[in-house]
Amino acid sequence: MDATSIASCDPAAPIVALSGETMGTTWRVLYAAPPGSADGQVGQAVASRLAGLVDQMSHWLPSSRLCAYNRAPAGSWIGLPADFARVIDAALRVAALSDGAFDPAIGRLVDAWGFGPPGPCPPPGASAVMAARECGGWRRLRWDAASARLYQPGGLSLDLSGIAKGYAVDAVGELLCDMGVAHWLVEVGGELAGRGLRPDGDPWWVDLEDPPGSLTAPIRVALHGIGVATSGRYVRGEHSLDPRTGKAPTNAVVSVSVIASSTMLADALATAITVLHPNLEALAPLDPAARILTLIDGRIEEHLTPAMRSMLD
Repeated sequence: MDATSIASCDPAAPIVALSGETMGTTWRVLYAAPPGSADGQVGQAVASRLAGLVDQMSHWLPSSRLCAYNRAPAGSWIGLPADFARVIDAALRVAALSDGAFDPAIGRLVDAWGFGPPGPCPPPGASAVMAARECGGWRRLRWDAASARLYQPGGLSLDLSGIAKGYAVDAVGELLCDMGVAHWLVEVGGELAGRGLRPDGDPWWVDLEDPPGSLTAPIRVALHGIGVATSGRYVRGEHSLDPRTGKAPTNAVVSVSVIASSTMLADALATAITVLHPNLEALAPLDPAARILTLIDGRIEEHLTPAMRSMLD
């Protein structure tokens, strides 16, 4: 734990709890209130920050900047606001490292399987899957980071649901720090990050999510300057897609939890590992700390990456 957090920890500070709804899910904030802070002001600032992210990156809100990009004519370059640009930049880096197992450009494929805004539909046939894949794919994107512009090749739809909630956690955390709140825990839709300490001097402890019926030993994480994200098929059923095939992954993964320096990165890696397991060689440069749970013959088995084993040791 860093010395600054220890020095600024106030045993008398009350813990304030705030919550609300965003991105089709819920958000929660716990923070040790510094002297003179106004709970209402913090809550309004958090809600406003999250609403701004929805306006930029929601694929469910027709007026969002993301939906405007998806409707843009072929051959156009679209300028992105700062948050949207940061997420696209990170998403394309993870897409390249994972050889497309994580792909921000699978909106058409998501819709074809009934997981997107058009709503549920019968499973698509092979021709429909092929058509959706041909319209999308991160390799069709061209990103000019210097000018924060993204090329629309025509008919391509972004879907950032595998990374946006993680980024929202990080963004709210940065907001709290800017408001003078040094000790906090933020959660958006099950993705979490923490900084500083609780007033009692402990870090912000969270347990990794377990699917129902799991008998694996619980893992408790001290969120002290790190984030954690979980991708689990047991929450909403089978909703994962392998962008490289256009179908659900054929492995037995039911849950992946990743710990990383940012929740945005943890979120994207959890999605990529869900698709890639058991072959994670492509992600070796990032050395992800992950716990992977598989369901084989009715029994849940646990797999830990070397980085996760090192953290536990």
